[in-house]
Amino acid sequence: MRRLALITACTLILSAGAGFAQDSAPKLTVTGEGEAVAVPDMATVSLGVSAQNPDPGAAMNEASEVAGAILARLDAMGIAARDRQTSDVGLQPIWNSHDSDRPREITGYEASNRLTVRVRDLDQLGAVLGAVTEDGANRLSGLSFGLQDPDPVSEAARRDAVADAMERAKVLAEAAGVTLGPVLSI
Repeated sequence: MRRLALITACTLILSAGAGFAQDSAPKLTVTGEGEAVAVPDMATVSLGVSAQNPDPGAAMNEASEVAGAILARLDAMGIAARDRQTSDVGLQPIWNSHDSDRPREITGYEASNRLTVRVRDLDQLGAVLGAVTEDGANRLSGLSFGLQDPDPVSEAARRDAVADAMERAKVLAEAAGVTLGPVLSI
């Protein structure tokens, strides 16, 4: 089982000491760390299509047709339109190999189309990857796992970071023989 850890740091500035005016009171600065762990519930896949043809228009059409087939398949698999995005479309010349007897010239074109797809049902990830490769995806440039709603996990990590910083401040204040005042800055 894959786990995702969110780690955050928090710096607190607290007044330290008693009997001083607020502006001139000694200050104590501490940094705390917090971590919250969760099981990912979403994957993001970057995949692509490339096609080569002597004619640039034909290369673009081939890549577009395959990308269209992939999008139709993703639609049929229930991947919402908001979870699919074209992230790059390109057309590059293909040059002949450099030979001192022949001048360098364009021998064709390579068209490419890259898609970013979020898979919100991880049980479906293998089927999605299989389907897009069946439909002609010939580039896979990334797979990452994440959370559909990272806010609760981030908030837990922040709470842990503040608690850690407060505990460190208490230890330092006790060792220095001073009492802690209010938090001045986070």
